Amino acid sequence: MRAARIDRFGAPEVVHLADVPKPQPKPDELLVRVKATTVSVADQRLRSRRVPRGVTLLAAPTIGLLRPRLHVLGMEAAGVVESVGSAVTSYAPGDEVIVMRGARMGCHADYVTVPEGGEVARKPRNRSFDEAAAVIFGGHTAVRYLDGVTIGPGSEVLVNGASGAVGTAVVQLAAARGATVTAVTSARNADLVRSLGAARVIDYEREDFAAPGTAARYDVIVECVGNAPFARVAHLIRPGGALLLVIADLPAMLAAGRQTRRSGIRVDHRGGDMGAEGMSRLAALAEAGDLRPVIDRTYELDEVVEAHRYVDTGRKRGSVVLRVG
Repeated sequence: MRAARIDRFGAPEVVHLADVPKPQPKPDELLVRVKATTVSVADQRLRSRRVPRGVTLLAAPTIGLLRPRLHVLGMEAAGVVESVGSAVTSYAPGDEVIVMRGARMGCHADYVTVPEGGEVARKPRNRSFDEAAAVIFGGHTAVRYLDGVTIGPGSEVLVNGASGAVGTAVVQLAAARGATVTAVTSARNADLVRSLGAARVIDYEREDFAAPGTAARYDVIVECVGNAPFARVAHLIRPGGALLLVIADLPAMLAAGRQTRRSGIRVDHRGGDMGAEGMSRLAALAEAGDLRPVIDRTYELDEVVEAHRYVDTGRKRGSVVLRVG
């Protein structure tokens, strides 16, 4: 089968198409023919080994230290079940599904496998494969973190980095729960995040949302950029509120428990578990329209280098879709 492969860390040009062995499903697995996936910030980080401060050695057993341990990137996919293992009862060939392989990667390829009880669900019926792929990465992360806090009418939520794949999903899901959402993004993305449910927009190029003396207070801050650690934003969070660190360096991870105990503010850098039930809920949110796909650009698999180059610009809005099928 075809796959976009890396054999060393580096710039987008290290990614190349190659013929690799087609995976064979185990008795409890599905073999999925990939139709669409995305090139995410996670793919960019693993390709370049540009991980948050202090995480290089911790991540080495998974991603490699001098050379990649994961040769085919791609966390998520939308596709069609090609075949099933002998013990599979819930899916059959021809079923359209969404898949999250997470740290195992492998979705930038013609085929992937996933356990029947793993992070797989039926594709939203009213979404194309491109659209379904576009909601998985950001939606998966948003659901895992937001499920750990109480958000409803009257809640104030700030999303730092509101125009990326995760940020656009958080804005939508928080707004769908009734929260008043403040989005931190650039001016060029203001209309986009408003269309997704943001009530207020802060242009980070003109205003420091966390400046000392700022009067605004929030019940939840969702940090999707990596520049708003606890020390910078704690004064903005109401007692009993939460700071959700979608991106965090090692010092922030190590300090999270202590900060939670001392401040009474929940500092979460892990998020919750998803599983098959969570994936089904994600699909239902997308089908109901509570989570709409935001697609910036679409590339074919043989344009994967160009897709990585675009993600490297840091100007990606929502998802960059990679068509495989």
